[in-house]
Amino acid sequence: MPKIIAGVFRHPVTIFAIMKTMTAESANLDQLDRALLEEMQRDNQTPARVLAERVGLSQSAVLRRLRRLRAEKIITADISIVNPAVLGVPVTIHVLVSIDRGSQLADAFARKLRARPEVRHASYVTGGADFVLHLQVESMEAYAAFAREVFHDDPNVSSFYTYVAMREVVGPSHKGRTAP
Repeated sequence: MPKIIAGVFRHPVTIFAIMKTMTAESANLDQLDRALLEEMQRDNQTPARVLAERVGLSQSAVLRRLRRLRAEKIITADISIVNPAVLGVPVTIHVLVSIDRGSQLADAFARKLRARPEVRHASYVTGGADFVLHLQVESMEAYAAFAREVFHDDPNVSSFYTYVAMREVVGPSHKGRTAP
């Protein structure tokens, strides 16, 4: 049976859950892998020929490394980041959510979040809250309905704090990481 760690976590977490997390040491990346990953994070549509020139490898070596990085789950997804306004969900909201104690309650809440299309990202965190959510909604009225269904109607949610984003200053669409 795994040992339970308590204290800094609001809910107990097993050592096994912590140990199975990949670390920089366990990934075994060399400088060329790191350079390739940096380029891929900027634009994963960059042709292998261009990547090869930028990192100093042959095109076939780049393709081999990319296959390995995907197979080893170092590259976990190849996605397109779409302007939320074009999808009809221009309002970005961040929410800090606290739930009553208990890892089963946290697991149930996480399952509920996964079923909601408004939730673009959710993290189970330490500190004053249990979850940090990133939502995309069409309007404040849509968020009010979401809050009613997900927070108010759940007796295990003890509190939530809402922060409406005015604009994004750093994000995946800021390749050079310069603020607009």
